[in-house]
Amino acid sequence: MEKHSNNGGFKNTKKPSYDCELILKKGVNIKMNKISKDQFKKAKGFIKSKARELERCRFEFEFEHGSKENILTQLKVYQNEDGGFGNGIEPDFWLPSSSPMATWAAGQILMEIGADKNDPMVNSMISYLVHTYHIDKGMWDSVLPENNEYPHAPWWHWQEGVQENWMYNPSVELAAFLVHWSPNQSKAAEIGWNSIDKAVNYLMNKSNMDKHEINNFQQLIKIIKNYKSTFEAKLQYSLESVSQKIMMLAEQCVDKDVSTWTEGYRALPLDFIDNPDNPLCERFGTLVEKNLDLYIEQMSEEGIWDISWSWGSYPENFEVAKRYWKGILAVNRYKQLKEFGYLE
Repeated sequence: MEKHSNNGGFKNTKKPSYDCELILKKGVNIKMNKISKDQFKKAKGFIKSKARELERCRFEFEFEHGSKENILTQLKVYQNEDGGFGNGIEPDFWLPSSSPMATWAAGQILMEIGADKNDPMVNSMISYLVHTYHIDKGMWDSVLPENNEYPHAPWWHWQEGVQENWMYNPSVELAAFLVHWSPNQSKAAEIGWNSIDKAVNYLMNKSNMDKHEINNFQQLIKIIKNYKSTFEAKLQYSLESVSQKIMMLAEQCVDKDVSTWTEGYRALPLDFIDNPDNPLCERFGTLVEKNLDLYIEQMSEEGIWDISWSWGSYPENFEVAKRYWKGILAVNRYKQLKEFGYLE
């Protein structure tokens, strides 16, 4: 489960002032304090010297015309012989063997670079997901008992009944991967649609939802929109009605009290929005600008962000995970800031 740092821990009290521009995106006025080239250069220096090689390659792919092949090479480090991923690709649990959650983390990056369905890495991953699916539950195990044998954050600790806390996080997104990367009518695609059907029925009867599970459903919509006719033929709901439900849950989940945003792990507007064309920009209004401003205020002197959570155990391992997360957050946030036109 990807964590988003809401409480950066650092305040850049020497932040330079910028000329503000007013832009119009989807009817929302966003007043921009752009990030300077010098700040971006410092962030680049941190990512190149202290982040994992995977994040360095992702950064190069996004900002320096880096290759997909370099990212695939780095992902291979985390893939096991069974096709699943592990080996700490999600820095908050260090289980070396494969898990659906670690495989989801890899799958998101494969989606990010537009990996081809014929890539051997993708084929192996799909095979792993087919063999670990629980058809009776319509989902994959989010947390495995083996997690407990290795350093991990408390929320990754397995105990009886823990799946109730996770439900379709990340199963609905894994199901979308299967549909996206598998041939029509294949067993893998059938499993994907089976899980999506159960997940959507669950979604449409929910009155509130955790932000991470909402993110999984948002990714479902992003992936499955290319399969709209099949979706509506197989399910009892239209894709539009499902999209509206997800947006309603996101609106309900987001913390609208700006004064509390630095008080720990909060659901912020930009946890649900990755670009200014997202219809949630209109719904959240000025909260989007305030969230962007908060990101700028919380930047450290290195041009990055601290994380807003801790393990409370395995202190030495957590320090390593914390550094890895800083690299992940930096890449993800600079991608957002680029989309919103906040980079000089």
